[in-house]
Amino acid sequence: MAISKEEKTQIIEKYATHEGDTGSPEVQIAVLTAEINALNAHAQTHKKDHHSYRGLMKKIGHRRNLLAYLRNKDVTRYRNLIQSLGLRR
Repeated sequence: MAISKEEKTQIIEKYATHEGDTGSPEVQIAVLTAEINALNAHAQTHKKDHHSYRGLMKKIGHRRNLLAYLRNKDVTRYRNLIQSLGLRR
């Protein structure tokens, strides 16, 4: 259900803006997207797992707030991120 530490490290290395960056909006949104995708696959196979579904909804809301923050702060970074993650088709 959760993403592995190696996968999370790869995502952080890919989206980090500088060395040791784990707190920038790009990194946070990318990690949340990976977790959301894993939880979404779990929710599709385990339809009655409402506790995990609630966690999925909370992560989606958190990502939405971070995306809104990034959109208001820097539109070009926002557009590059949603294109690289494949969001907002």
